[in-house]
Amino acid sequence: MSRRCEITGKGVLSGNNVSHANNKTRRRFLPNLQEISFTSETLGASYKIKTSAHGLRTIEHKGGFDAFLLNTSAAKLPAEMKKLKKKIEKKLAAATAA
Repeated sequence: MSRRCEITGKGVLSGNNVSHANNKTRRRFLPNLQEISFTSETLGASYKIKTSAHGLRTIEHKGGFDAFLLNTSAAKLPAEMKKLKKKIEKKLAAATAA
């Protein structure tokens, strides 16, 4: 499994440790990933998503998991999130039609 945020796309960066003597050794900068279970109010199910702390703040800022998916363009979402967005849109369309 890759160390990549499913919401923001943040991944591992590389750089150097620089000592006082100016010696440089390679290192990795890992993102602050959390595996969090989000509950979709529309679908009534929970989904585990690996997201960064920044991605979690973004979801909360947009008004929750469903609101985040509905207000984000499909071009910016990964494939799994696009499928969830379509399910939510279908469910909402069926609810408004009935």
